[in-house]
Amino acid sequence: MTLDTENLCILTGNANPELAKDVAAHIGVELCNAYVGHFNNGETQVMIDESVRGKDVFIIQPTCQPVNDSLMELLIMVDACKRASANNITAVVPYYAYARQDRKTRGREPISAKLVANLMATAGVNRVITVDLHAGQIQGFFDIPVDHLAAVPVLADYLSKKELQDVVVVSPDLGGVTRARKLADRLQAPIAIIEKRRPKPGCAEVMNLIGDVKGKTAVMIDDIVDTAGSLCEAAKALSNMGVKSVYACCTHAILSDPAVQRIEDSTIEQLIITNSIPLPKDKESKKIVTLSIADALGDAIVRIFTRQSVSQLFDK
Repeated sequence: MTLDTENLCILTGNANPELAKDVAAHIGVELCNAYVGHFNNGETQVMIDESVRGKDVFIIQPTCQPVNDSLMELLIMVDACKRASANNITAVVPYYAYARQDRKTRGREPISAKLVANLMATAGVNRVITVDLHAGQIQGFFDIPVDHLAAVPVLADYLSKKELQDVVVVSPDLGGVTRARKLADRLQAPIAIIEKRRPKPGCAEVMNLIGDVKGKTAVMIDDIVDTAGSLCEAAKALSNMGVKSVYACCTHAILSDPAVQRIEDSTIEQLIITNSIPLPKDKESKKIVTLSIADALGDAIVRIFTRQSVSQLFDK
């Protein structure tokens, strides 16, 4: 069946235009014409150059670095579409920023993840598509539908083709056990869990290991790699515990300095990431492999546009 795309519009800002092009190519459409730039004083300027009246608009815009610019571009594009009488506006946000502030852990802290959800809804977003939220309960911060996709199928497919032997999937903390279990099920491998503590934000210490890793190929999986401090410390601990080799994979590779250098110097054989966040040229490394989630996002967009079930994608 040929997809009638007359009322489908895919927009993008400056956060990850290459991903948006790949998604549009997978669906078989062109990106809608729009200018997303800045006024001389730095304010975000948006001009949509074609009609979106009555159309289903999908705005592909991860809120990655520069985070606040990316977020404002998204909100202003949404407002422009709403005022131009779009039928539905879906924010496709593969990486959802501020997700690490999803609750108050001490007095006088914000819950920024909820604030961002409120901003999107107030701007006029009717639906959100995102990938591997840092905390799944963030879906509940929205009073609009949220389709929470996972990168595990893409990562598992790549790892399966490598034909690694004696694999054990390792969760770098207790909060990531569900994600590790999903990958382990696809690889038909056991899991292990690293118990760690954070004496301060951005700093982690490995305390214990739950599970058997000696003589095996360890595959660590996480949602975000920021400075890579925790990841490299965990890899070091696994090497000291007798693993044959260590691989790591994550959905969102923020890779703040000195992350790339830490990975280069670590015992990690390969870091497998997705293109939810673009990887700048200066952060490329022989140890880093990027996989595309464009097809998964494109399939979700088509299902939403054609009023089909998105949940079927989760079973693939």
